[in-house]
Amino acid sequence: MPYFLAPFIAWAASGCLKYIINTIRFGEDARQHMGNGGFPSTHTATVSSITFLIGLGEGWLSPIFGLAVAFLFIVIIDATGLRIAVGKQAAAVNRMNEGVDSYKILREKMGHTRIEILGGLFVGFVVSLILYWLFSLWGWS
Repeated sequence: MPYFLAPFIAWAASGCLKYIINTIRFGEDARQHMGNGGFPSTHTATVSSITFLIGLGEGWLSPIFGLAVAFLFIVIIDATGLRIAVGKQAAAVNRMNEGVDSYKILREKMGHTRIEILGGLFVGFVVSLILYWLFSLWGWS
């Protein structure tokens, strides 16, 4: 089964979905809201797609699925903890540099909320189900 396809497809699907959602929410300012953060979490979608595909293809009790789940948890913890702290620090640095002409404002929205993480998990799960179905249909399972 070509597992390597799952992260690329989930990344593209999540990125397109994020762009559509930001265009609907922010109109012409959508590009300002692209990047790290936002709904759905692209990092979570990318890692969860291969995690779920491994579970479907190799078994939910396989060692490689356990390793994939551990990696997925690290990504989620990073997105909800560390990157939110980085965003708060960027906000503090931005406030300290208000009025400085040569200062380039740092992006403050870096992490994800739980809903954004759940959105990424959902995208990853749907991508893995579709790929598993297609791979099984083509005899690649």
